[in-house]
Amino acid sequence: MAKHLVFCLVMLKLSIAFANVPNTLNETCLDDIDIVLQINLYKNSCPEAEPIIFSWVQNAVSEDSRMAASLLRLHFHDCFVNASSQSFTPEMWVLQGCDASVLLDDTEDFIGEKTAPPNLNSLRGFEVIDAIKAELESVCPGIVSCADILATVARDSVVLAGGPSWEVEMGRKDSLDASKAAATNNIPGPNSTVPTLVAKFRNVGLSFNDMVALSGAHTMGMARCSTFSSRLQGSNGPDINLDFLETLQHLCSESDSNTRLAHLDLATPATFDNQYYVNLLSGEGLLPSDQALVTQDYQTRQLVLSYAEDPLAFFEDFKNSMLKMGSLGALTGNEGEIRRNCRIVN
Repeated sequence: MAKHLVFCLVMLKLSIAFANVPNTLNETCLDDIDIVLQINLYKNSCPEAEPIIFSWVQNAVSEDSRMAASLLRLHFHDCFVNASSQSFTPEMWVLQGCDASVLLDDTEDFIGEKTAPPNLNSLRGFEVIDAIKAELESVCPGIVSCADILATVARDSVVLAGGPSWEVEMGRKDSLDASKAAATNNIPGPNSTVPTLVAKFRNVGLSFNDMVALSGAHTMGMARCSTFSSRLQGSNGPDINLDFLETLQHLCSESDSNTRLAHLDLATPATFDNQYYVNLLSGEGLLPSDQALVTQDYQTRQLVLSYAEDPLAFFEDFKNSMLKMGSLGALTGNEGEIRRNCRIVN
């Protein structure tokens, strides 16, 4: 343990000394585990990896622009099932964060995360991941993990939708398990208050600022009427936008309202930009948890204002928060495995 602490301190000093040098290594010291992620990991072992992933994502998004948001969301929901959460029961502590557990189908040994309330009839894009994994296994078998695929498709989806790019740090291994209970407890819900959002993000190691920046992912994608039903009641105070409310009420008044979808961003629904924050300031946040950022807390409102005024600041903070989230609880070294099929353990 003492040697581990010394190593962590040395790495910390080196990271400070070379703070202005472009990052190629991200080392996080958690108890007795050294989590090492790095860019260009597959440069020699599988140089085709990132081009293959990008090509599949590009095809998927060109056929269905909503797929960009769906693939980004897969990575988010994978990472939030994290072992550092304060809300976990002891049996959940074997679980990690960005480990592709969200991709596992149910087995006789466990019920996976796909049927957890935040994911059921909501997560999509699994077939895109399957196709990517199949080609990677044919080109360089046993090299690229499903968890690294999820992190990369999230970046590529943002880029293809007009958002910022970043170097994805690689080296994650895939989990051997999944938990419906962990996904249910830890993923923020659409009716969350600001204190709940802050707590959920902090439980997995993300900050107040990370929460507001990552919420900007709702600048694209769609949601079912059932997820924002409380918005339809006009119960969000003086900032309610009556025209927007009427539009939602009309959309969700049909007999099939439970399956009807609304754009999270009506103005630029398929573009990754800062319009989400502009919408919040005009009372056009679709989910109650989104609109809460400007109605419930002064600090979150100030961050929303800053991102609405400066899209480049949003892009920079979003990129940095995605890198931070992507390193949460990553399995590396001898932990986990590299699945041959992302839906089942080897």
